[in-house]
Amino acid sequence: MPVEEAIVAVELETVALDFSPWGMFVQADSVVKAVLIILLIASVWCWAIIFQKTLRYRRVNAKAEEFEQEFWSGKSLDELHKRIGEVADHPLALLFTSAMNEWRRSVEKSRSGSGLNAALHERVEKVMRITVTREMERLESYLGVLATVGSIGPFVGLFGTVWGIMNSFQAIAASHNTSLAVVAPGIAEALFATALGLVAAIPAVVAYNKFNTDMSRYANRLDGFAHEFSAILSRQIDEGA
Repeated sequence: MPVEEAIVAVELETVALDFSPWGMFVQADSVVKAVLIILLIASVWCWAIIFQKTLRYRRVNAKAEEFEQEFWSGKSLDELHKRIGEVADHPLALLFTSAMNEWRRSVEKSRSGSGLNAALHERVEKVMRITVTREMERLESYLGVLATVGSIGPFVGLFGTVWGIMNSFQAIAASHNTSLAVVAPGIAEALFATALGLVAAIPAVVAYNKFNTDMSRYANRLDGFAHEFSAILSRQIDEGA
């Protein structure tokens, strides 16, 4: 019997001191479990946003390259508008389409071009500004999630750390024993919460900074095209005046 009891005691101690991620989660206090679940969900959500945004930004940049090559190839603006007007699926094409739609509506309302003036130029520029703002807002959607997780993720993990350490001190006080077997579980779950907080926060911060830089470059690209296209339409207005 003593031998069997010793074996059972060793097995119980092994279970109690399971330091695998799943083992630490199972043994953790309910508050620490909640913290770990929140951080895990935040990490998965951030990675989903990172993959989606990476694919999205690559696509819009590739589409912008194709469109600009076709736009500056010397083709008629009306012909280009007819071809992409119904299938515009990226910000640069939508910017061009919205400006051309306003241009053509105004031209059709005027007779023999006599109505073309500075007011038309202002309307077209306003339409382009609205389009740029709307499309940039779409591209920047969910970036706030990355910023939020990157900012508060470590602090949420730190809260779990503090709570786990408190559990360790409570275990010491209850058992009057400072052995590693008593202190280790609480400290392990505390450090696990810290690690998971960093795992969630670091990729979120890196991705947010990269995407923010990419968005600034793309916004400058849209603004540059809008100014160039506005100059083209301004010449058309002068010729039609």
